[in-house]
Amino acid sequence: MRVVSLVPSLTEAVARTVPGALVGATDWCTHPAGLDVVRVGGTKNPKTDRILSLAPDLVIANEEENRAPDLDALRAAGAEVLVTEVRTVPQAFTELDRTLTACGAPSRPPWLDEAEAAWTGPPALERRATAVVPIWRRPWMVLGRDTFAGDVLARLGVDHLYAAHSERYPRIPVDELRAARPDVVVLPDEPYRFTADDGPEAFPGLPCALVDGRYLTWYGPSLAEAPRVLAAALRAAHR
Repeated sequence: MRVVSLVPSLTEAVARTVPGALVGATDWCTHPAGLDVVRVGGTKNPKTDRILSLAPDLVIANEEENRAPDLDALRAAGAEVLVTEVRTVPQAFTELDRTLTACGAPSRPPWLDEAEAAWTGPPALERRATAVVPIWRRPWMVLGRDTFAGDVLARLGVDHLYAAHSERYPRIPVDELRAARPDVVVLPDEPYRFTADDGPEAFPGLPCALVDGRYLTWYGPSLAEAPRVLAAALRAAHR
């Protein structure tokens, strides 16, 4: 089986479960460290010619992270493309199982069982909190409706304030975000890299939780540790 992955979290899942199956991955596929495969460009601008030159048996993608025209071009050239849709934690487990099976996994990997168990009664906050969750600045964009990261937070006791917005990633002026007075501002380090010096200063007087975006937005082996790591960061900020 020769697999090209256009999704960082799926790359990590396949590399861990079916060693040797991956022949190509995006420039953003940073896990596992030291992954030695051909790089095929970004998630939004993959080099289709390079992908096709690898003669993959399967290209794995995601309906949100990858653009339909790129996937259509691969299909038109004869490549088989598997597209996942992941907007909730349970859906992540279903799609991971489907993807790994398609990539040649002989059985369900133990890490997937461990991850699913970790999300059975995760360590939620003592009392529910409200949040805004910026994912970009210049312009400011936040989590809106129907997102995987929003479902992750909800299961940890955090309700983000734009969950009912008509858009999935709305642009909201920062003064409006401040005026919403959330209990906590959740600042991940991807896709925009918020840091202690870049992000919290925009929300004076509001608790800010800097979180590893891999635990908030990736669906793969990191799901096993995500409840513990994220809950700790949220508790530290929201006291």
